[in-house]
Amino acid sequence: MAIKRRMDFCIECRKDTMYILKKKTIIKKMKEKEYPVSITVAICAECGAEMSIPGLMDKNIREVDEQYRAAEGIISVDDIEKLMKIYKLGKAPLSLALGFGEVTITRYLEGQIPSKEYSDIMRMALTSPAYMKKLLEKNKKRIAGIAYDKAMTAAVQMETLFSVSEKMLRVIAYVFKSLEEVTPLMLQKLLYMIQGVFMALYKRPIFEEECMAWMHGPVYPEVYELFRDFKYNPIDDARFAVFEGTVDALTEEERKVIDMVVNTFGIYSGKVLEKITHNEEPWKIARKGYADNIPSNELISKESMKTYYEKVNREYGIDSEEGIRQYIYTILSKVC
Repeated sequence: MAIKRRMDFCIECRKDTMYILKKKTIIKKMKEKEYPVSITVAICAECGAEMSIPGLMDKNIREVDEQYRAAEGIISVDDIEKLMKIYKLGKAPLSLALGFGEVTITRYLEGQIPSKEYSDIMRMALTSPAYMKKLLEKNKKRIAGIAYDKAMTAAVQMETLFSVSEKMLRVIAYVFKSLEEVTPLMLQKLLYMIQGVFMALYKRPIFEEECMAWMHGPVYPEVYELFRDFKYNPIDDARFAVFEGTVDALTEEERKVIDMVVNTFGIYSGKVLEKITHNEEPWKIARKGYADNIPSNELISKESMKTYYEKVNREYGIDSEEGIRQYIYTILSKVC
């Protein structure tokens, strides 16, 4: 399947011709093993011969490297960079913290392929903050005190992150990827709406966490604790780098609902979303008997959310963005 069309010199046609970029499977021998890998090739649109174009060889090297790593379970360069970002460590300090030689991470970032043993250490450090804490304690004397303190603080924060279910983390990461700026207040309301719409359409929750009826609308307390330090500011959290590139961890149905909610509710501020939820039955029922300025931790049951959004779906058809927009317009016309 063609992915681009451009022009360059074809040695067979002896002139500049249009070329098409296509994928081609080759067998690559590495470390005494053969691997089928898919690389990009340029095909002359006139004679069909393969062409050599600028930058293609470098692209092929990256493609082979990525597929070899995937086949052997070797950590990618991107994931090594995530390790540095999450634990706030430079190349040399990260190398020493992991128990490697001082220039090891530098070599890996320049393209050297790690051994399986070292790859597994880095992958464990990326996915397990408890494991990273053990490495930091073990190699504490090898790194500067400031670097140790920053990395240990980040590891503790990562443990807090993993106190939330993996599915909730995937949903949050997808929301972050889809929107340029998300405040804690906005995130809470979007999560509530994603849960409600998903249950209305698929009769089951998208994540397991329970929602509470706080003064400012529906809140997932565990998520609140993750981002409380951002207050009313957009969330900029390096910890979520660990979930970058994991879109496939969500099902097609889950991505569809998140996309619909982000593309509709997601264009409004957290305060506007708060007004919408204050006019929805699940929050109002859970807050019944409380004055506006009185805190509460009453549960907004999944069943009440499901029942309410099923009713909304019957009236507006919230299986489409158009239906959701009509619902939002109706609510806002009452409160704004």
